Amino acid sequence: MTDSGAQETGPARRGVDWAGVAIAAGLVVLAIVLVIDAMRIQANVTYGMGPEAVPIVIAVCFGVLAIGNLVNALRGDFPEREQMDFRPVGLVLIGLAAMIAIIGFDGGFIPAMTVLFVATSTAFGRRAILTDTVIGFVIGTVIYTAFSRLLTLSLPAGPLERLF
Repeated sequence: MTDSGAQETGPARRGVDWAGVAIAAGLVVLAIVLVIDAMRIQANVTYGMGPEAVPIVIAVCFGVLAIGNLVNALRGDFPEREQMDFRPVGLVLIGLAAMIAIIGFDGGFIPAMTVLFVATSTAFGRRAILTDTVIGFVIGTVIYTAFSRLLTLSLPAGPLERLF
């Protein structure tokens, strides 16, 4: 038997999601920076769109995302967040810092990309470090060769790259 006085309720409404409001504000700031930078582009276009059109379109998209994010944040409509695990983020940041250091100390592109690949794959839960090192080395070598030989663009060269 059902109780006629009992009503089913929807999900409980939460208050303002301040993280969502902060993200919306960040999107607005990014959109403003894009518009300001786009307006500073010097171009002599007699017809059609100039080079400032694409950054402005992207800024408008960021503005629309900011409005949608702000509305959802003020309503408290975002789903409950899971606990964040900072370990993977830290591993990727360490990989990026190591990549910058290797390139900065003339270690070369291929070793830098290998270290970044290993750090990122470890951050995503993979534990085959030796295999990832080989995969990262092969990918780095292919990318370096493609950019330097096929596209004739220069990437940071170290002792290993000078062999090519």
